[in-house]
Amino acid sequence: MMHWPRKVIVCALSVAALWSLGTRSATGLEVADIGNRLELFVDSHRIESLDGVRLVVHHPKRMETALKLNDAWDGKYSAYFTVFEDKGLFRMYYRGWAQLKGGEQVTCYAESKDGIHWRKPKLGLFELVGSKENNIILRAPGDKGTHNFTPFKDTRPGVPADQRYKALGGKPSYAFLSGDGIHWRRLGDEPVLTKGAFDSQNLAFWDPNKQKYATYYRIFTRGVRAVATASSEDFIHWTDPKPIELGDTPPEHFYTNATLPYFRAPHYYFSFPKRFIPARKRLPTHKGRGISEGIFLSSRDGLHFDRTFMEAFIRPGRDRLNWGDRSNMPVWGILQTAPDEMSIYFSQNYSYPTHHIRRGVLRLDGVASASAGYEGGELVTKPIRFSGRKLILNYATAASGSIRVEIQSLKGKPFPGFSLAEAKELYGDDIAEAYSWKSGGDVSALAGMPVRLRFAMKDADLYSYRFGE
Repeated sequence: MMHWPRKVIVCALSVAALWSLGTRSATGLEVADIGNRLELFVDSHRIESLDGVRLVVHHPKRMETALKLNDAWDGKYSAYFTVFEDKGLFRMYYRGWAQLKGGEQVTCYAESKDGIHWRKPKLGLFELVGSKENNIILRAPGDKGTHNFTPFKDTRPGVPADQRYKALGGKPSYAFLSGDGIHWRRLGDEPVLTKGAFDSQNLAFWDPNKQKYATYYRIFTRGVRAVATASSEDFIHWTDPKPIELGDTPPEHFYTNATLPYFRAPHYYFSFPKRFIPARKRLPTHKGRGISEGIFLSSRDGLHFDRTFMEAFIRPGRDRLNWGDRSNMPVWGILQTAPDEMSIYFSQNYSYPTHHIRRGVLRLDGVASASAGYEGGELVTKPIRFSGRKLILNYATAASGSIRVEIQSLKGKPFPGFSLAEAKELYGDDIAEAYSWKSGGDVSALAGMPVRLRFAMKDADLYSYRFGE
């Protein structure tokens, strides 16, 4: 093979860049401008072809009990948990269903410095069972807020300090505001969302992609529990709800939705509905019918959700008490609990005295991957345009496995210096490792050009890639 001087390569590629950009319309190919954004393998939107490679979802590794629900004001019917990070502090909110006369519902609060060890602070705000030594932050009729109170930290630029925390709660949904996440006030006497069914965890957040508030909440459609979305400029006036679209998939009961922008790549919307199978009953002594499990959906526009993975994300497992209704309900939120890991949480043993919240662990970006077996395979992306000097991979291989990368033109021809023959075998396990070829790892000569990436993989998982400095 002819070895071109580096300067000649750069000049040739610069000319090629101008030529390619000028013929984008002529080729008829759509080129996705990814810049230096993270690209994940949770869907096939950026994939041109797969040969011996498939997309797989990864089940979270079950870890310790995060929170026991054994106080008089929370207990075995606690539900609708929320977690988020707030300047180094992890916050958790949930419905407590006090086993007292009348079964009063309250909103409770817990916190953690590491996402592993959680505590229920004694806040002294509301008296229950003769004492204020509890973690209750809201006490109101359930249909006015506490049944499904679901807060978030508002990241909208310029939001007033006394409105930094917001929440939806009640049946239908009322709006709540707070300046510290502990002391809450209801925004007006009328509900802000009325079109739908609200006996679920109905959530909202500031959507950085659309620069509006977004909500995802319960509706009924096609005879099943489903999810709708709406938007708002001011958190008070909302558009009419639209059912999220799931393509040509069978109708299933989604009891909750747990939808949010993925914190490392907010142009992806992740959703972790609790799938409910009402006709099944595994435990003869269980009072209710139905079995629950967590699933995973993703979206790039917040309306059309991808069902690449129809299988369960959180299975009930070997604990028999999880084979009832409302166990395995994903908590809304993802926390980064180590430099290379993220934690999700889910309910266990719902309606039993041992009811608790368990932590599950995934590697960063590790909800899903492009995976190849020992025989090997290849994945080729659709045309992309990037910025940056390095190609950075989040990957894992077996000791005998490897990943090699080729950068191609739109016609499928490798660029000089970036062919598969010149690619180094990458093996190991790393969250962010810069890839290199025999000539080095600087890809800046190709920045701004329409290219394809060809991944040759053997006994390996590729979780994400991005370009950067």
